Amino acid sequence: QLQASGGGLVQAGGSLRLSCEASGRTFSSSDLGWFRRAPGKEREFVAAISWSGGRISYRDSVKGRFTISRDNAKNTVYLQMNSLKPEDTAVYYCAAQGTITSRWDFWGQGTLVTVSS
Repeated sequence: QLQASGGGLVQAGGSLRLSCEASGRTFSSSDLGWFRRAPGKEREFVAAISWSGGRISYRDSVKGRFTISRDNAKNTVYLQMNSLKPEDTAVYYCAAQGTITSRWDFWGQGTLVTVSS
């Protein structure tokens, strides 16, 4: 239902734009987010955006470098990543909250981002 894409190999300082398109159902009333799991580490929150786009949050280490956005008409959420660092290397997952549970109930399959130094 959530298909993430846009990952790849980039040099430090470079940029990537991740996309996550929903299919099979609409998530226009759901908060959407991005998470990541680096090798050997736990999954961590990266960014989230409310259904209206009016509330956005980021983890401290990506503030000022990453931008989350959404296009409800396209049922898609984006993560623009600039000034990438080797420590951003991870599998990035998109997720959607259930409108009733307000938990991250729906997950994409992940896309790998590798930042070389």
